[in-house]
Amino acid sequence: MDESSGVMANNVARAIAAALDWKSPPHARNAAVSYLDSVKAGDVHVLAKTSFVLVKKDWSSAIRLHAYKMLQHLVRLQWDQLVSTERRDFANVAVQLMSEMADPCEEWALKSQTAALVAEIVRKEGLNLWEELFPSLITLSNNGPIQAELVAMMLRWLPEDITVHNEDLEGDRRRLLLRGLTQSLPEIFPLLYTLLERHFGAALSEAGRQQLAIAKQHASTVTAILNAVNAYAEWAPLPDLAKYGIIHGYDSIPIFVQSDLKFLECGVDNLSTLTAVAFYSLLPTSVFMHASFSSLSRQVVACRKRPTDADSEFDSAMSNIFQILMNVSRDFLNRSCSSAGTIGESEFEFAEYICESMVSLGSFNLQCLNGDGALLSFYLQQMLGYFQHFNLALHYQSLLFWLALMRDMMSKPKIVAHAAGESVNNLTSGSWQADNEKKKILNFLTDDICSAILNISFQRMIKKEKVHAGTTVFAGPLEYWSDDFEGKGDFSQYRSRLLELIRFVASDKPLLAANKVCERIITIIKGLMLASVPAQELAVVESMQLALENVVSAAFEGSNVYGGTSSETQQTLCRIFEGLLQQLLCLKWTEPELVEVLGHYLDALGPFLKHYPDGVGSVINKLFELLTSLPFMVKDPSTSTARHARLQICTSFIRLAKAADKSLLPHMKGIADTMSYLQKEGCLLRGEHNLLGEAFLIMASMAGFQQQQDVLAWLLEPLGKQWTLLEWQNAYLSDPSGLVRLCAEPVFMWSLFHTVTFFEKALKRSGNRKGHVNIQNNSTASSTPWHPMATHLSWMLPPLLKLLRAVHSLWSPPVIQALPAEIKAAMIMIDAERTSLLGEGNPKLSKAALTSAYGSQFESHKEGSAEPNEVDIRNWLKGIRDSGYNVLGLSTTIGDSFFKCLDVDSVALALMENIQSMEFRHMRQLIHSVLIPLFKGCPSDLWEVWLEKLLHPLLLHCQQALSCSWSSLLQDGRARVPDLHGILAGADLKVEVMEEKLLRDLTREICSFLSVIASAGMNPGLPSLEQAGHVNRVDISTLKDLDAFASSSMVGFVLKRRNLAIPALQISLNAFEWTDGESVTKVSSFCGVVVLLSISTNNVELREFVAKDLFSAIIKGLALESNAIISSDLVGLCREIFMHLADRDAAPRQILLSLPSITQQDLLAFEEALAKTSSPKEQKQLMKSFLLLASGNKLKALAAQKSVNVITNVTRNFVFSVRPRNLGSAPESRTTEEEHIGLAAIV
Repeated sequence: MDESSGVMANNVARAIAAALDWKSPPHARNAAVSYLDSVKAGDVHVLAKTSFVLVKKDWSSAIRLHAYKMLQHLVRLQWDQLVSTERRDFANVAVQLMSEMADPCEEWALKSQTAALVAEIVRKEGLNLWEELFPSLITLSNNGPIQAELVAMMLRWLPEDITVHNEDLEGDRRRLLLRGLTQSLPEIFPLLYTLLERHFGAALSEAGRQQLAIAKQHASTVTAILNAVNAYAEWAPLPDLAKYGIIHGYDSIPIFVQSDLKFLECGVDNLSTLTAVAFYSLLPTSVFMHASFSSLSRQVVACRKRPTDADSEFDSAMSNIFQILMNVSRDFLNRSCSSAGTIGESEFEFAEYICESMVSLGSFNLQCLNGDGALLSFYLQQMLGYFQHFNLALHYQSLLFWLALMRDMMSKPKIVAHAAGESVNNLTSGSWQADNEKKKILNFLTDDICSAILNISFQRMIKKEKVHAGTTVFAGPLEYWSDDFEGKGDFSQYRSRLLELIRFVASDKPLLAANKVCERIITIIKGLMLASVPAQELAVVESMQLALENVVSAAFEGSNVYGGTSSETQQTLCRIFEGLLQQLLCLKWTEPELVEVLGHYLDALGPFLKHYPDGVGSVINKLFELLTSLPFMVKDPSTSTARHARLQICTSFIRLAKAADKSLLPHMKGIADTMSYLQKEGCLLRGEHNLLGEAFLIMASMAGFQQQQDVLAWLLEPLGKQWTLLEWQNAYLSDPSGLVRLCAEPVFMWSLFHTVTFFEKALKRSGNRKGHVNIQNNSTASSTPWHPMATHLSWMLPPLLKLLRAVHSLWSPPVIQALPAEIKAAMIMIDAERTSLLGEGNPKLSKAALTSAYGSQFESHKEGSAEPNEVDIRNWLKGIRDSGYNVLGLSTTIGDSFFKCLDVDSVALALMENIQSMEFRHMRQLIHSVLIPLFKGCPSDLWEVWLEKLLHPLLLHCQQALSCSWSSLLQDGRARVPDLHGILAGADLKVEVMEEKLLRDLTREICSFLSVIASAGMNPGLPSLEQAGHVNRVDISTLKDLDAFASSSMVGFVLKRRNLAIPALQISLNAFEWTDGESVTKVSSFCGVVVLLSISTNNVELREFVAKDLFSAIIKGLALESNAIISSDLVGLCREIFMHLADRDAAPRQILLSLPSITQQDLLAFEEALAKTSSPKEQKQLMKSFLLLASGNKLKALAAQKSVNVITNVTRNFVFSVRPRNLGSAPESRTTEEEHIGLAAIV
């Protein structure tokens, strides 16, 4: 090494050390990075020479590793700057490095980088260099386990550009690499087979002689070989894997694994290094599955499915793999059945890998066994054995297979349009062949198999925590689902999979499923009646309700029984369920928990009652009997099981009405009479009456329009008499103090609540709603109401608006100061809502959790209590807001009645008067539930009357509030939203996270609102860009005034009014600076329509805004990595602005020239390139490349898509598994953005 090279190497080494030292000052690290960048961008010969010096053993591992990456950078990006002889010399030196790295003391990462460098060179030089190097690689691999490991590493990295997406390798280059590697498979596969056979045997041998250090070297080599096989098996033809011995070579591995499990545990890098994981990864994962991890840390698994044109070679190779796995599986299943206690944890883990492999194979390639009935039957029996296994992990893996199989077998063939020139006969033949293959497999699903699946599924419908020792209906020591079962989701997900499997089996074999479920339920009921402690059996009784519901639904609605099979089958099904129904009707349970379960059993039979109307009357009578058997008055309704059970019985009427369809119509009068009697006797609470009324509405909707109107009149008229009285409105709604007095009158307070919630139910359950009015039809002339609720809006909505106005006023500063303490406390966000914001609980804490028809807290509230407390008031305020907003929103969807019966001033007063005092969560709810449907439904001839009075205060306040909060978040790291006022600052970090979540939610909602305004349905009068012209020169005389679009485009309507346009456009501009990609995704469609109008009109102000402000804001938005998800659309907007406005306004060129890395010549070259193509796609790509160049690659939203790691997947001893095993969260890349991202992104 000459003196100048030594000086250069020392300088680069110091720079690397400084750049990697986080203790160094930022300016020192930045200076070091800049120096290293200049070296990489400088003379390629200096870069190569210096880097080769720094990879020597004289330097630290960190410097050597960085030097290898510099060499890889040279090969990938600057290789063409070397002449042919220099490239060959470079390659020879790199290969020599591999030999030098064959040292037990060398770190694995350095060996991997050395192999990766050689692989990169081979990819660049192509097949000729590979043919020259291959003999020397064989020689090197024969020198020892470390040398063989290096060769395997190089072979693993060789196809990296095929298996990992790389934007720099597209088209012809990718095809050339794939073709070259495919041609090399006859050399590569035999070499891998030989190396695996040699070093696997050596590892076993050395471990047997207790030479663990040497055994570990061989084990590392085997792992490297397996990873190499993974890389090829992801794309190499399966017959080649069989032809060159890859599959055959692993036939003996599981035999060694099972015969010497002590070796697995004695020290050869544990189980995951060599044995079960290796074999598991080699077969189904390597051959059939591969994984790629995106920059968002999302795992995507792509399975190799059997091709539609698979030949006998493919099926034969796949069949061999099936047999290998089944031979191992057979031995394990036999042992676990005969002597389960002797099986250790390692064997169970190994069996789990084998089971998962068989699941993968069977889920995607089962048709390969269609030609061998014995093998297919054997495979299904083994998968059934795993499904029946007491071990939960094995059962769960098998469940995934049976679910995938039944889902595929029961799916209907897809009907697709055939391509031009393709005969319909060919398509029909292919579809017939697929159906025929499915029928062959279905024939192997015997009654015995399906019966066993149902039995196990029924038994496992309960959690371990609810299984008591005295439970009599379980057979065998099954390991039940427990909360500590890691990596498989929660119990509800597991149970839903079991239910789906039950439903599929019932669809295929309805009679079998019906018999099984009825027999088990009757057995459980008999066991309950004989149990000494019936409470211990309750969970078992509850578990079968969902199973019954799914079997009945599948048998009567999801199978072919009522689609053309014999009437005898139909009659048999009815007889089976009739027998169960009679058993249920005879039960005399009075305990609230059992009464509730019995009600659910009865409503689960709804689809059966649809076809057996004779049983409907007895079920209705039984439900009323159960309702009246429970006590009406209780001491504490919030904890009363009786009150909850009464509500559940009422909801059973709703479910029954949905499922039994028209079978209930003859019983409507009887139900109504019973309701009236119970109400007259004072035995029916308002919440219960609402639920029964909802069931009545469902029945009426099936009886026709007139019947709906009659039922609504019967249900609503009594409510209307109280609701429309001016006395209570004047007493409680005329001023904020009136609402305080209302909160002191709990009976009337809850009466109002139940009235509003029933309005909501009536709107949801009656008639049909329109998404929005066709704005071309702007006639508001009176017409016959087509929705039965239309005639009721005129008396329903005015008091509701007054009530909502009063509720909104509570948050205004002058009012809130004078409120009583309990009301102030009730206005603060509850713990459950805060938990939801933090993502620690159920993310959907809405009225569905509070006021749904199916047993809500509100409905079970103590309606007669004397003193409402803080919780009561909070629930009431939330319920009134939720239901009130929904009533308004639903009312706008039933035609123009809403807009005809209300005065816009009253609506604006109720909704907008106190909007400046609204909390972000309430404002978001108002936009989502009321304003979006209102704007969708407003006829275009009423835009002038309605929209401006609502839009102006909303947009103005949102723009100001969001700007303030975002500014605080980006500058100070805290959003400071109004929602958390009054919350004690106990955990500052959590408060900051909640504030940011509230801010982002409102931002996304207002941006979504703008996207609705910009939707096609709201803007039918807009021209397309084709009409505006693809060229950048537009005839000015053809441009229209903005007024021309104001009546046919809602965006045009907004832009025409300055007081609306300014805040709307300001929100759009600000959204590009806020670090929320989802908001930008939503607002980009609004910006697209604004751009289109600026192109199509002669409005100077609009054109200047788009050409200057919007164009600049979009480019700034591309500087944020958070906008990478929408970067393609943003580049498209830039392209449209420049192409269509650059000749009408100087701003776009000026903005581009202001970018840091651009010259006038660069801009001219860019415009020339644009002029040469008329393809929008090509123009868009040119714009993207130009923006990256002009910004010095600083537009992170674009760079995030373009950048790829030179080497990926560099974890030692990694063999991919689809099964998570106690893995922590993947570390996220460190951001270098200057702005504050906020805490929500890291919690």
